[in-house]
Amino acid sequence: MRKLQTQGVHHITIVGADRQTSIDFWEGVLGMPFVFEQPNLDNEAESHLYFDPGDGRLITVFTSEEREPDSTRTATDIGCVQHLAFSLSQATFQQAVVRLDERGIEHSGVKDRGFMDSIYFEDPLGLLIELASYRFEPPFGYTHSDVLLEAHGIRVGRGDHHIAQDHLTDAIEALVERSRPSLSDDRSPKNPYR
Repeated sequence: MRKLQTQGVHHITIVGADRQTSIDFWEGVLGMPFVFEQPNLDNEAESHLYFDPGDGRLITVFTSEEREPDSTRTATDIGCVQHLAFSLSQATFQQAVVRLDERGIEHSGVKDRGFMDSIYFEDPLGLLIELASYRFEPPFGYTHSDVLLEAHGIRVGRGDHHIAQDHLTDAIEALVERSRPSLSDDRSPKNPYR
């Protein structure tokens, strides 16, 4: 028996209401270009809208003019989607509260997640959306996941409750030290300001 190895998220499809509500939210609020549309090939009564979330992958929405937005409908029972999270640069994240407030969109305010900051709000259909921004950049050749895996090991080894800035800093240093050779025999911290 062998695994089916994934290589990233291909797309996420959401059951939407009418076409314009989807365009107004995904492009008009979150800035995702509306890049493609065709009929839902499994249900000709629906349209299939495609949006680019910024990494070239896709968020797609099945729409029908027969459905109206209902913000009380989205279930979070076992097996249901709890929320979708989208990455923002720190520059954009710093403006997110103001820009949501300008539209009158209720939100959680900024939540400290240790390794990232988050803001939560609901789309017009009641789906919880997270805007997330990492507090660190991975070293060249590594991903955010690589840093988090390394930081997790450091955190667990120290018996700490959750990942914090010192775990991230130490993880980045460890990844760089393992992956970047040096002519120095001793790479330990030094104080040249004696």
